[in-house]
This record gives sequence, structure tokens and C-alpha cells, in this order.
Amino acid sequence: MKHSYLTKDHEAFRKSLRKFLAKEAEPFFEQWEEDRMIPREFWDKLAAQGYLCPTLPEAYGGLDADWGYAVIINEELERVGSGLVGVGLHNDIVVPYLESFGTEEQKQRWLPKCVSGETITAIAMTEPGTGSDLANIKTTAILEDDHYVLNGSKTFITNGIHSDLVLVACKTDPKAVPAHKGVSLLVVERDTPGFSRGRKLNKVGLHSQDTAELFFEDCRVPKENLLGEEGKGFLYLMDKLQQERLLVAIAAQVAAEDMVEMTMKYIQERKAFGQSISKFQHIQFEMVEMQTQVEIGRTFLDSLVADHIEGEDIVTKVSMAKYWLTDMAKDISQRCLQLHGGYGYMEEYKIARRFRDIPVSAIYAGTNEIMKTIIAKNMGL
Repeated sequence: MKHSYLTKDHEAFRKSLRKFLAKEAEPFFEQWEEDRMIPREFWDKLAAQGYLCPTLPEAYGGLDADWGYAVIINEELERVGSGLVGVGLHNDIVVPYLESFGTEEQKQRWLPKCVSGETITAIAMTEPGTGSDLANIKTTAILEDDHYVLNGSKTFITNGIHSDLVLVACKTDPKAVPAHKGVSLLVVERDTPGFSRGRKLNKVGLHSQDTAELFFEDCRVPKENLLGEEGKGFLYLMDKLQQERLLVAIAAQVAAEDMVEMTMKYIQERKAFGQSISKFQHIQFEMVEMQTQVEIGRTFLDSLVADHIEGEDIVTKVSMAKYWLTDMAKDISQRCLQLHGGYGYMEEYKIARRFRDIPVSAIYAGTNEIMKTIIAKNMGL
């Protein structure tokens, strides 16, 4: 892969990371899928090698690396399996909120532990009755003296079981008009009284990724754990969604590339009617069409990553990439499974896992329907 935003140093980093994952992740990943959990020890190993939050400044324990290194980490983790998505969420979704909106005291208190692996993070936006409509969340946090009293529940929370620090979207002013002006972000620590975890959710895919329900019952959170300003939470969320959705697009692109690559190998090895099935015109055309899709996807994605690294506002194009690339990956998963025949439906073939894992990418970080709504609005429709 030749990316305009990557140098020889980046590629040396990729080579080192790939070697690490070949030893510490790939041999165990199927067991993690069966166990329905990535072990905490793997996070410790990532931290020891500098793979947790490398873009943070050195003052907080990071490597002050550019975002190209983050792209490499997310790509290589996805090549192993989508169940590793929680690492990217920690590195490139939750921790950036702390870095961007936290006070210096908060950053000194939390960020070094995020780098060392002592602290795993999660973000809690979605509620049982509220998905994409973040302005109308029901979880409340009412200030009483020097604590916020937090009440409500969250669901589908990535890293929900492992997390030591949860960024919770809540209403500090439930009567605010418009509603989004009442949203704030609170940082809830693992042992806070009134904070509990529900069941680990049994998902169709992403089996090794811990996803849970979270409950807050008269949970008393110190007012010092307010992130940024009261009533600015919705704006903070909107500010960071460009990067979150770009990460989903990156994962979808890598998954699509991986599926095409594994299917190419399979059709060349599989024999039928006295020859490799790769010799049949229909199968050749299928592969040509899919390879064209991934080439187009990669070109578009790389241009967006380069623009994002330069700090450009590319919300519209990222929304396009998020919906188009995830839809493309879903389509490719179906076609590649079909080309594997009966073996594609067997768990021992990686295509079966890819087929299970990819659909949720069109749902989280804003559904693809929401992406189209954003694009239409920005087109002036």
C-alpha cells in the first residue's frame, strides 16, 4: 500500500507492528472469539510496545506521533479481526476527547494511564431508547454541591466490560431548549458508587469485542470530572465524529481488501470440472468487479486521511466514505462467501467471520441513513 501520508518510518513501524501481531494476536484470535473477550494481558502487551495512544504528547506518556501511525495501527488490527476495534476506540476516539477538552489537571491524571494500559476507556452515548438522536438522551446528571448525581442507562458500549474510565453523554440541563444545549460529558471512573455493568451483550459478530450495558443509579460523580463546559457536550461530540467515522471507513476498507485477497487464494486452489474455478469467466468477472471496488475505495479513503491529517473539515466526504465503504464491504462479504461455496459457511474459514462482523459497521458511529441525511443537508437539499 502506497499512501501519500506515509514515510519510510511509517512503513518500518507497520512491519514491526505486523510482526508483533503475528506473534501476540493471530495465533490466539479464534480462541478470543470463542471466549467472547480480548484478554486484558493483550492490552498490556500493546502498551509495552508503544501501541496505545502513540499520538499523545510525550508530556502525557505518548510518542508525539502523527496520525499516520494511528492509521497503521487501525489497519493492522483490522487485518487480524474486527473484534479488536476496541483498541482503536480507546486510542483514537475516547482519548482525543480527554486531550482536546480536558483541563491540564485532568490530562495529567488520566492520560498517562491510558498510554500505559492501566486505564482502558469507553464512550457511552447510545441508550436503550436513543440511538442516533443524541440531543434527546435521557440520562441526567444534576449538580448537588460538589458532585453530579448521574441517573440513566447506556447500551451497546464498546469496551463496556474492560473500561476503567467511561465518557458519559448526559443531560445536565434536562429542560434546555434546544435540547442539545443541555448535553454535557462526564468522566466516570470504574469504582464510582452507583455505577454498574450489565450483561456482556451476545452479538451476531465482533464476538471477541466486549460490548455491555452500563447503569447509573444515583451515581455521584465529582464535579471535577466534568469534561469541558456544561452544555457543550453535543458540540464536542460533533467535533470528534469526523475522526470516528473515518476510522469506521478505514476498517471497512481493510476488511474488504482482506476478503478479496482470501477469496483470490481460495478460487485458485479450489478445483471443479477438472480445473481451478478461477478459470471460469463468471468468477473472473466477480473478482474483477470487487477488485475495482476496493481500488476505488482505497483511493478515496487515502485522500480523506491525508486531508484529515492536514486538519481540513471533510465531514461531508467522510460521511460519504463511511456509508459507501461499509455498504461495499457488506456486498463483498456476501459475494466472497458465495464464491467459497459451502466452505464459506463454515466457521473455520475466515470469510464466515468477516460475513458476521461487517454488518454493524453500517450501524455504529451513526447509521448509514444518518450519513446520507448529513450529506443531503450539506448539499443544500
